[in-house]
Formats: sequence, C-alpha cells, structure tokens
Amino acid sequence: MLKVKGIAVSAGVAVGKVYYIGKEELSIPKKKVSHAEIPGEIYRLEEALIETRKQINQLQKQISSDLGFENAKIFEAHILVLEDRVLIEDIILQIKNRKINVEFAFWQSIQKYVETLRKLDDDYLRERVTDIEDVARRVIRHLLKQEFVNLQEVKEKVIIVAHDITPSEAAVLPKEHILALVTEVGGRTSHTAIISRSLGIPAVVGINVGEVCAKQGETIIVDGYDGIVVVNPTDRSLKEYQQKSDKFVKERKTVPVPKAYKSKTTDGRVLTVSGNIEFPEEIALVCENRAEGIGLYRTEYMFLGRNEFPTEEEQYRAYQKVAKNIKPQSVIIRTMDIGGDKVLPQIQFSKEMTPFLGWRAIRFCLARSDVFKPQLRAILRAAVDGDVKIMFPMISGLEELQAAKKVLEECKKELKAEGKKFKEDISVGTMIEIPSAVLVADHLAAESDFFSIGTNDLIQYTLAVDRVNEKVAYLYEPGHPAVLRLIKQTIDAAHRNKIWAGMCGEMASDPLFVFVLIGLGLDEFSVLPLSVPKVKELIRQVSFEESKKIAEKALLLGTAKEVEKFLKSELKKILKNDYEKILRG
Repeated sequence: MLKVKGIAVSAGVAVGKVYYIGKEELSIPKKKVSHAEIPGEIYRLEEALIETRKQINQLQKQISSDLGFENAKIFEAHILVLEDRVLIEDIILQIKNRKINVEFAFWQSIQKYVETLRKLDDDYLRERVTDIEDVARRVIRHLLKQEFVNLQEVKEKVIIVAHDITPSEAAVLPKEHILALVTEVGGRTSHTAIISRSLGIPAVVGINVGEVCAKQGETIIVDGYDGIVVVNPTDRSLKEYQQKSDKFVKERKTVPVPKAYKSKTTDGRVLTVSGNIEFPEEIALVCENRAEGIGLYRTEYMFLGRNEFPTEEEQYRAYQKVAKNIKPQSVIIRTMDIGGDKVLPQIQFSKEMTPFLGWRAIRFCLARSDVFKPQLRAILRAAVDGDVKIMFPMISGLEELQAAKKVLEECKKELKAEGKKFKEDISVGTMIEIPSAVLVADHLAAESDFFSIGTNDLIQYTLAVDRVNEKVAYLYEPGHPAVLRLIKQTIDAAHRNKIWAGMCGEMASDPLFVFVLIGLGLDEFSVLPLSVPKVKELIRQVSFEESKKIAEKALLLGTAKEVEKFLKSELKKILKNDYEKILRG
C-alpha cells in the first residue's frame, strides 16, 4: 500500500479502478528493411491508415451523438490527412528508396509536411498542424501496436488519473462513468477542480503521477477531504475509507433542496444564489437545485475543440435556449474568456511566457471584432426571449470597459439597420478579477449595471500565484487578508454607485467563505448547481449583522491561516451540530 499527499479540491471519497492518461512521448524506431520486406511495410501502412480511419469515424459518431454534429466536425481534417495521396506516396517512396521501416518513413514524411505548413502565410493551413500531428500519432500507435487511451471509450466506472485535463478534453469526458479525478497539474480552481465539483465527485490534484505509479485497472482510493491518494489499499484501508465514503453520501443527502427560490438570513437580509453553467444542458441541474437563475454562463466552451468559430446563428440558438428555459429567472452571459489555458485551434496564439497575463478574454475580443461581434449580436438577439444580461471578463480599467460597450453599441446599430429584433436596454456587467479593476471600481461602477467578482483570477493575480502550477498551488489562499480587503473594496464601490455586487468564482461556494462574504455585504452568490442547496442552507442559518461583525474582525487579521481558523471557530458556534454537514458536504 502507498499513500501520496496532494491538494484536495473536491470533497468525497471514491474507490475504483484507474483509467490512466499519461503524457504522450512517442519513440519512433529506425530500422533497415530488405527488398523482400518492402511490400509488407507498405501493407502495414495501408492497414494502419484503414484502422485509424475506422477509429476516427467511431469518434465522430460518438461526439455527434453526445455533443452535436458541429462538434464532431473537428475530425474532418484528420480524415483528409489519411486520404492525402501526395503524403502517402511520399511515405511509400521513402520505404522503397531508403529501405527503412514504415514507422520511421511515416514520421519523417509527416514532419516534412508539418514544417511546410508552418512556413505558409495561410492561417487556415498553419492551424491544421495540430490536426495532422494528432492523426499522425494515432497512425503511429497502430503501427507500433500501442495501447490507445481514449476517453470516449470509457464504458465503466473508473477513476481518471492524468498529468492534466485540458478544457477541450473536459468537454468530451464521459462524465457518467467517472468516480473521481486525480491530476498532476492544478490547484483549487483548475479545470479538474471545477469539473469534479460540478459532477459532485472527489478530486485530488498536485499528485506526482510517477510517484503514484498507478497502472491501468489498478485499485486506488481518492480522498477528496484530505487530499490523499491510496494505491493498492489493504482490506483494512478499504473498509475505513468505505465508511468515510458512506458518511459523505449520507451528509450530502441531508442537505435539503430548498423549496423557495429566495434565500434569507435569520435577520431578514435577502440574498441571491445563482448557478454557473458551461453548456445549455446544465439548465436542468440549475432548476433542480432551485438556483435563482444563472449567474455565469461560460460561453468559451462553445468555441473549443472545433476547427471553425461557431456562427452567429449557432450561438444565437444556444443562448436563446438558455434564456427561454431559465425564464422567468435571469441569465448572465459572459463573453468568451479565451486564452490562458483555453487556446483555440482556429487562432494562431503565439507562445507566451505568462499566458494568464497575456492575450486573453476582453483583450482578445477587442483585437478580433470579427469573432467578438457575432457573439454580441447573438446575445442581443437572444435577450428578446428572456431576462439576459451581458458581462465582460478581465476588465483592467475604464478604457477597456468603454471600448467593449462601444462595440456592443455598434452591434445594436447593425441589428437595427438589418431589421432584426434585439434587446436595446440590456444590462451590462463588469467582472472584477484584476487588482487594478478594484482600485478603479468607482469609475467602473459608474458605467456598469452590476459587478461580478471572479475570485479564481483575482486571487491568482493578487497573490502572484499561477493557479495551474502545482509547485505554488499551496500559496493560492482565498482567505488571504489582501483578497478579503479587495473584495470589500469592490462591494463598497458597487453599493456607493447603487449597483449590486455578486461573485462567480469558486470562493462563493465554500461555506467558510460564504459566511464572511455575507458579512462583507455581497448581494449574489453564483456557484456550481450542486452547491446551491448547501449555500442556501448556510444563508438561512446565519445573521447578517453577526456575519458583518465577524467579517470586520477577519479583515484585521494578518494571515490566511488566522482568517480560516477564526472563521471556523465562529461558524462552529453558530451552526453547532450542522457544522460538519454543511462545511464538508
């Protein structure tokens, strides 16, 4: 038995078999072949191409069924490579002339192909490099008889163990078959953490996968409470953790789904608890958990994992579906937050030393109005069918907000000229996730209808902690006094300007911080749908005035550890027997 300590990012305990996704490193052997062996090498090439095509066709069918035909089109470029006679003839020529094995000849031809495309001025062709390399690896695996790791093929309950899970991989995860997630990369706000909390499954990140040495099909335990992964557990350990798992399930069930939409503190302060979504299909979860609308609709997932941008019509239909289905509650649609760790295959992003500080979110949108405008037009049109608000991410100052609003006004004029219906007086919100935005929050509030604090990035930028870097993930502390003070400044600036302030970061769903955020004066909590009942239950058990006094004391403390210790102590006094159920549920 081996116990490995990581970072707990989603509560719960799971016991299951490993589905391992390693960092792919191909080793292509070079061998000389005799004249008599050449036909056999060519046959192996043709067989590998046929098998790869079958595999890709199957993937297309699965993705088309699960995510729609448009998303399945990402494999069209793969098929084109497999049918490229110029490439295939070049490989055959190399085998014949150089008398080398098919794997090496294939890889040499692919590299030559890729280098040619990289030098072209045509953006579209340059962007096909990723597709070519992907399909090439599939062919090589067939030739080398290597085992394929494909998430779409998971048909039983497993624990995913991986170096990392990217946003595009997250979009096609077989969610119904995942018991838990374990990754090497990540922190409290990584994609692994967010996915696992949205699914209500345990997760541990910051684990040295090489140290775990968990093989495919091996049994492990994932303890999402304490951040522990147990490999090859003993019978005693299995029994101990199974009891812990049963307790977790029982506690989750005892947090009731609220019957009423509104949440009220014991002294009558009414607060809003909304849900965060990434896909229209998640509306059912929002409604089931009695959220008061959608406080954050992340739209960038519509742009990921495909070779072309979604059209205005496609976006309009998606946004309209959400607006209609959540009606009469509201939905806040955030414009695409692309960049950082969410890179589009349609765009040639240059390699940046610090991508989270680079060309992303509103910066990308303002630079690419050809991408930004169709989205804004689609949102304006969809707003006719429901209570839709729009929100701009990563605003660092007033000029960016004004520039974004100017593009929005241009879109309104265009739609009016075309005779298309749209919502003229749509509410415009600003995401506060950069310290500079907090410092000029009074100016931003004067030109906003609401604020939504994005703590995932605000904490990252304030504490200079890359939230996907496992080496410094332990420094990512929501309870840091600097973070609490920035939140307080933001809320106060909003209220001075007669607008409301919400929060859509992960901090808003942590009961410990919900407690202090109530006292800081936050008006709205936007959380994962499964976290809504827990947050509402906590709101109903605390007093605003009491929370306010406790928040004032917390703001005077010097360290995150002092803040967390103080909040736990005070919350335990208030919740008494319900403390464990709500804090860990």
